[in-house]
Formats: sequence, C-alpha cells, structure tokens
Amino acid sequence: MIGKLSGTVDSIAEDHAIIDVHGVGYLVHCPASTLSRLSAGAAAALMVDTRVTDESIRLYGFVSAEEREWFRLLQTVQNVGARAALNLLSALSPRELERAIALGDKAAVVRAQGIGPKLATRIVTELKDKAPSMMLRGHTAEAAAAPALAPRGPEADAVAALIKLGYPQGHAAEAVARAVRDLGEAPVDVLIRESLRTMAR
Repeated sequence: MIGKLSGTVDSIAEDHAIIDVHGVGYLVHCPASTLSRLSAGAAAALMVDTRVTDESIRLYGFVSAEEREWFRLLQTVQNVGARAALNLLSALSPRELERAIALGDKAAVVRAQGIGPKLATRIVTELKDKAPSMMLRGHTAEAAAAPALAPRGPEADAVAALIKLGYPQGHAAEAVARAVRDLGEAPVDVLIRESLRTMAR
C-alpha cells in the first residue's frame, strides 16, 4: 500500500493531480485545500490513502497526516464515501471541522458540496465523541512539558485542544476554567464543547 508520495507535480485538474515519481505518473485525488498548494513543475510530498477495489486502485492525497486521518474518520459515518469526505475537506479545514463537530454546527458542515442537512446531522452526531481525540493528537508532549501549576488531566487536554484550534492560551485556559466551574468534573469532550460555546457567545 502507498502511504506517501514524493515527486514533481506533472499536472493539476479539478479534483486530482498527477505526481511524477521517477518517471511514473500517479493520479492522486485530492481535496481543493491540497490542490491549491500544488503547482505544476514544483516538488510535492503527499500523505496518501490507498483504496483497492475489484475495479480499481485509487490514491487520495493530502498535505498532512491530520487531513488524511479526517478523510478516514469521516468515512466511518454511514453514507459518507470518499467523494463526500473530499468535499468536506475542500470546504472545511481540519480545525473548522473539529470546531463544527464539537459545537454541533450542522450549518458549517452543510457548506460542503453534496452534504445535505440530514447527512450533516449524522456527521456531527456520530463524530462528536471522536473529534476530541483528533483534536488532542500531537499535544501529549506539550502537556507533559507544561509547568507544574498548569491544569492537569481533562482540563489540560481541553486547553491544548483549544490552542490547537487557534485560540490564545489565556482565552483557552479561561474558557476551560469557566466550564469546570459551571459543570464540575467532566470528560474532556464535554469541557471542549462547553468552552467553545462560551467563546462563541
């Protein structure tokens, strides 16, 4: 299975690019966010998800492993196939997807081509418990290096997830502290959702 391709961009089309790797051209389907970062003749390195069926072998390429993980996660939702997952990643960045799912923001998900209200509801409902773990990836080391006085456990994880979404550390810590004050002890996904709601007001 191909997990990564590094080569030269041969050409770019509406929904795919051809990556030349030592004279072999690989057709790689990509979200618009990835295609916009490629240019013909330039070097490119894509994280790849390979799908093999009886009829074909398809490659799906992404600029980051995080995008690829979201592509895979989105397809765990009933009626979300590869095309719908690519459309979602074309309309929303991983950060925007995380925020939309954590807040249950169906309107943001509907912005993706081919995603109707019913499917958007299913996506935010089925992924609401999985999104926090995606948000926390890459923050374990940061949490371990945090000062001794910093919050620990679910509070620290929630703050790290909000920082990853682009919120300043001070605002994130304040929102999480307010959520803890209102809710008491709560799982990290609940703290993230409540903090996002607070900051969105």
